[in-house]
Amino acid sequence: MQMLGYVLAFVVVVGIIITVHEFGHYWVAKVLGVKVLRFSVGLGKPLLAKRAGETEYVLASIPLGGYVKMLDEREGEVSAHEAHRAFNLQPVWKRFAIVSAGPLFNFIFAVFAYWVTFVVGVEGAKPTVGEVAPQSIAWQSEIRADDTFVAVEDMPVRTWQQTSIQLLDKALESGQVAVTLQDGDSGSKTTTLDLSDTKHLLSEGNLLEKLGITPWRYVYGPVFGEITAGVARTAGIQEGDRVISVDGVQVQSWSELVRYIQARAGDPVDMLVQRDRQRLQFELIPEPYKQGGKTVGRVGAYPFVDLAQLEQHKVVVRYNPFEAVPRSLVKTRDVTVLTLKLLWQLVKGEASLKNISGPVTIAEYAGVSAAIGISAFVGALALISISIGILNLLPIPMLDGGHLFYYLIEIVKGSAVSERVEAFGQRLGIMMLVGLMCLAFYNDIYRLLQ
Repeated sequence: MQMLGYVLAFVVVVGIIITVHEFGHYWVAKVLGVKVLRFSVGLGKPLLAKRAGETEYVLASIPLGGYVKMLDEREGEVSAHEAHRAFNLQPVWKRFAIVSAGPLFNFIFAVFAYWVTFVVGVEGAKPTVGEVAPQSIAWQSEIRADDTFVAVEDMPVRTWQQTSIQLLDKALESGQVAVTLQDGDSGSKTTTLDLSDTKHLLSEGNLLEKLGITPWRYVYGPVFGEITAGVARTAGIQEGDRVISVDGVQVQSWSELVRYIQARAGDPVDMLVQRDRQRLQFELIPEPYKQGGKTVGRVGAYPFVDLAQLEQHKVVVRYNPFEAVPRSLVKTRDVTVLTLKLLWQLVKGEASLKNISGPVTIAEYAGVSAAIGISAFVGALALISISIGILNLLPIPMLDGGHLFYYLIEIVKGSAVSERVEAFGQRLGIMMLVGLMCLAFYNDIYRLLQ
């Protein structure tokens, strides 16, 4: 069921991004007087097709791309009275504008999507440190448990997501990153993280783990919350009872209590609890039930959750519609610049090729963000739209960037690139794209197997 949700989220996300991208080509072509024959979302066999005026609108079976087919002498005969509307006969500036419009609309859409998230509100976790691994990068910079990140290179941060992005961005600029933290005693301190080892920083895995930081997580204490119909209720346990010991063994957390109970299905357990100022003794016999092919014990209770403590570590970043406009522009710029920096590190061999993701990872990302809420889902749309925009601007034949590269050559030399060069570039582009897709699929499958 979860996988079906991921697939549906993937189809929705890719469908929106492709439609935005292809609409950019379509709209600018129409504005500049070029005849559009077909607007297709998806590749392969058409599932739905409808003609409106001179354009056929198609929804195709393979949701991994799309295209806008324009009148073109290279693809069929063009009558004399429509020659002025053929794409290949347009001045180079018009062709450049039409081709660049697809990626440009991806960036425009990202601005709009981030604007929506800022108006709705982006929920995140306060960047408070839970644990710091001894001798790690963070430890050597004197970052300790309960410290909260306040700023990275004087850039205010309010969530772990903001903190991670800023740390990575500034690390790629200088390697030495100054951070300001609020410590557990309400004091402020500034320290510098040595993030000069780019190869380690951009290897596969979580950035914070590489720094030796484990974010603060809520720890369930050995306190009973909701009591369901079962052993605990029958024995007289009440919500709020704190377990001191079981069979004389002290208990520090809910997970310890659960492990102890599960290992004693059908066996009597003596439990000492604190209720207000009283200490009470209970005998429970955990009810046997099947879990994962084996029999474990349960008493029918949930842990107590301190909602006030959780609220203290939750942050909602929200702006009014007017404030959100410049914020969304800056956010789109920052994510674009960071993506380009990471791409350059990939080309230099400083970043791991395992960071390249394919449709499976995108599907999982889309599904998880959709489950979190509308703001997270729209934020995922923005990030993927920026990635697609950048990918299409790479000077690879077959992509928009390859065509734009040809047009730049034409502007410089005064004549179009020869058909022979274009044909060679097309074959090269296909090989490069197939190789990239194979690598992305390999990484996806490898992650699934892991």
